[in-house]
Amino acid sequence: MSTSPDTTAAPGAESRSSPPAGAGSGGEERQKLPLLALLALATAVFITSLTETLPAGLLPAMSKDLHVSESATGQTVTIYAIGTALTAIPLTAATAGWRRKRLLLAAMVGFAVANTVTAVSSVYGLTMVARFVAGVAAGLAWALLAGYARRMAPVPLQGKAIAVAMAGIPVALSLGVPAGTFLGETLGWRVAFLAMTGLTVLLLVWISAAVPDYPGQGRGERPKMLRTLRVPGVTPVLFVTLVFVLAHTILYAYIATFLDDLGLGGSTDLVLLVFGAASLLSIWIVGAQIHRRLRSLTIASTLLVAVSAALLAVLADNTALVYLASALWGLGWGGVPTLLQTAVGDAGGEQADAAQAMLVTLWNVAMAGGGIVGGILLDAIGSDSFSWTVLLLLLPVLAVVVAARRHGFPAKRPTA
Repeated sequence: MSTSPDTTAAPGAESRSSPPAGAGSGGEERQKLPLLALLALATAVFITSLTETLPAGLLPAMSKDLHVSESATGQTVTIYAIGTALTAIPLTAATAGWRRKRLLLAAMVGFAVANTVTAVSSVYGLTMVARFVAGVAAGLAWALLAGYARRMAPVPLQGKAIAVAMAGIPVALSLGVPAGTFLGETLGWRVAFLAMTGLTVLLLVWISAAVPDYPGQGRGERPKMLRTLRVPGVTPVLFVTLVFVLAHTILYAYIATFLDDLGLGGSTDLVLLVFGAASLLSIWIVGAQIHRRLRSLTIASTLLVAVSAALLAVLADNTALVYLASALWGLGWGGVPTLLQTAVGDAGGEQADAAQAMLVTLWNVAMAGGGIVGGILLDAIGSDSFSWTVLLLLLPVLAVVVAARRHGFPAKRPTA
């Protein structure tokens, strides 16, 4: 997550006397990343992200089979986020002593069970319960994955290690959601969720074979949540997380409906493919530049998403500009998870454990809020209100990032 000392590791920090994985005596050895293990984490991130966002491309079909409105079906994203938001902090604290590999495997089993139930359920209430369970599994996973990736890497490469693991997010958006949408339209939305279960089972084998294990934290090292808010820079990062993710989710959770209202319902998978491909490019750029340009990258990301929202608000009747807006949106959004996780780790210092758990919680509060606000806007005003709402919310995001030049989003990041 950052180049700060190992005392800032995310939950489950190893013994202070233990060197990071790969930190051998030779200089070249210290520069190696354990790519096979990091790619397993990236796949876990992929499953977490795709499970969360897959309903966005399948809303009409899911709505029909579950016999509820599209705005009600959109709450499958909301309940997932609520499950994560309610459980991330208490579960992070309760499982702080668990060995990391055991905890990661438990989270992935949770996804397999939840996606299987979602796939076979024809009852809206049962589907919502399954989605809540998936959100709980996500609470465990998100609070664990960035710190896990960080611990695998030598200090100079920790930012890149997190970028590799977080690449699962844009891959989910660029390939997973469009593929899931296509699969859902071709074979039925239930097949898309069953495919997620199959991938998760394969990942469990991969994790068991390739991912190293680390001890949990000692009792005296457990995170202190409230103290974290008093650490300079943490609050601005958490505010940006809350509002930025809220803005993104309002549009993304209802993207199929938004495009359908524009007459582009049959192109949802292509639009999502453009968005996701740009997201993949974004995380590559962020991974390469984050060590030196975290502040400027965060400002650029905010501006790109704002420009995208402005295009969709004013010129959405032009199909070519809708695709351009989707590309700008993906280019701005793709690196945001890595940027914010790195920023909160830098700002948190010795309280990085707690800061990471709080970021996960607020991220999912924002996801839940986006689903709720988007549903209200859809029913009360219509989908054309989404873009204007996104644009309005990004104004305070940009103001806080620009203002937090000393702590939170400094021009020069702390070094190891």
